[in-house]
Amino acid sequence: MTDTEAQPALPDVLVRAWGLPGAPGKGPKPGLTLDRIVDAAVELAVLDGIKGVSMSRVAERLGVSTMGLYRYVASKDELLLLMVDAAWGPSPTERIPGETWRQGLTRWARTQRARLHAHPWILAIPIAAPPATPNEVGWMEDGLAALAGTGLSGQEKLSVILLVSGYVRNEASLMAGLAAAASSDEALRQIMTRYGDVLRRVTDPDRHPAIHQVLASGAFEDDDDPDAEFAFGLERVLDGVEALVRAR
Repeated sequence: MTDTEAQPALPDVLVRAWGLPGAPGKGPKPGLTLDRIVDAAVELAVLDGIKGVSMSRVAERLGVSTMGLYRYVASKDELLLLMVDAAWGPSPTERIPGETWRQGLTRWARTQRARLHAHPWILAIPIAAPPATPNEVGWMEDGLAALAGTGLSGQEKLSVILLVSGYVRNEASLMAGLAAAASSDEALRQIMTRYGDVLRRVTDPDRHPAIHQVLASGAFEDDDDPDAEFAFGLERVLDGVEALVRAR
């Protein structure tokens, strides 16, 4: 048995996504393509969230039968995987000449954040497997490339980009939740102000002295800039990575 024969077959969805030879099909309908199907599904997600995406609604948007979609995608789960890859889009541009690893990862993280803010519905789809679709693999490549020359091992590089992307995803989830509760920046400020009032009423200075110290500082009434908050957290994450790089 050859090495190729010993390898398990790639899932159909990856064969389709990468455009590899032997992509399964049942006689495609003229004028309909996988890209059109995915684009229509993403449009629905942008309009109505991920709950608004169904095979029947995608088919209706394209003016085809639901069964016609199954010539291109085997299931809704497969479609969701392709939607996420399309929404991520191409990874950031190649490293800027003279760019340090820290500058590269900062650019990488900020671009990730922008994509998630543009497509918050991505956050509602559980991550069931490591990245394997074209755009997601491209993002992983660029994240690892930013760490070239740091002296970190391959495992450490993977752990670093997982750490940074996890921070980005957590911030995007928080902002998506707040955006759903607040219709404007002013509404968000009011939420935080009310939160401080609630804490004053339900906490006791003797039992919660640290909380009351922050309340007294007026921190909950400050007009926090989400971009500044993101930058602060990202810098602290990268400070930790820098300590590891220096140790190498």
